[in-house]
Amino acid sequence: MRANDFARAWGINDRDLTRRIAENAPRHEGPRHLQHIWRGEPLDGARVLVRCYHGLGDTLQFIRFAKPLRRIAREVILWVQPELLRLVGNAPGVDRVLPLHDGTPDADYDIDIEIMELAFALRATREMIDDVPYLAASCGTSRFTRGSAGRRIHIGLVWRAGDWDQRRSVDLALFGALASDRVQLHLLQPATKVPPFPASDLTCAEIADVAATIAQLDLVITVDTMMAHLAGALGIPVWTLLCRDCDWRWGEGGTTPWYRTMRLFRQRALNNWQPVVAEIADELANVCQRTQERVRTAEVLETNVLTL
Repeated sequence: MRANDFARAWGINDRDLTRRIAENAPRHEGPRHLQHIWRGEPLDGARVLVRCYHGLGDTLQFIRFAKPLRRIAREVILWVQPELLRLVGNAPGVDRVLPLHDGTPDADYDIDIEIMELAFALRATREMIDDVPYLAASCGTSRFTRGSAGRRIHIGLVWRAGDWDQRRSVDLALFGALASDRVQLHLLQPATKVPPFPASDLTCAEIADVAATIAQLDLVITVDTMMAHLAGALGIPVWTLLCRDCDWRWGEGGTTPWYRTMRLFRQRALNNWQPVVAEIADELANVCQRTQERVRTAEVLETNVLTL
């Protein structure tokens, strides 16, 4: 999967699935993220319950497979984290959503499968995952409204990942290198202290509102967390900072087939984020320069038209 060699990955999964079936591995036992659920049953014509047992980012990345699943299934029921109910309720391929809890799902179904197994079950190809964007921000309310067109670039910042993997988090103060008179920085998560650079607070309690807010920005710059997947799924320009030994899903290069509007900036030495932020600052300066040139060109054209 890291090498984007999906066909080889599915072959390995086939061997693992065969072993699980032979060993009669118990279903729905143990920690959610380690449970064995799907045993290779055909999904065609079935009422399929999709269990979202991993993180919010995992759900946002793999919900894209609800659409191809619905092409063969009779019904797709998403048992999803409550925080995502509003956002994914209208995702292509999803017939209905239920809030995930520790009990039994309140739904009749024929087959259940964990959402991160959908790619394997559907034998996903590069062409299948290229269907982006696959989520819409219309279900939320934005905290930010763009004014008239101008020279400033509006950027949302996310610097803190989950407590379970602090290697992904960045010191907020480092993002001060991005501040300039051509950029307006916005905080997309609560800060424990006032940042040492000008920034507005655009934090939202509801993920659907976060989606509507970032849809109004020019760019999101984020560490490897749920926000990266949200922006990518919405088709919003996003630059993602990756720690030295990052997750398999991010491959090896500066782009990813999972999200066509995403660029990846990689840490070369573990726990050293300064060169990564410096690289982003350089690229942002280039973007600002190109933006200014486009604005000046547009202003000249408008002046010429008025003169005529």
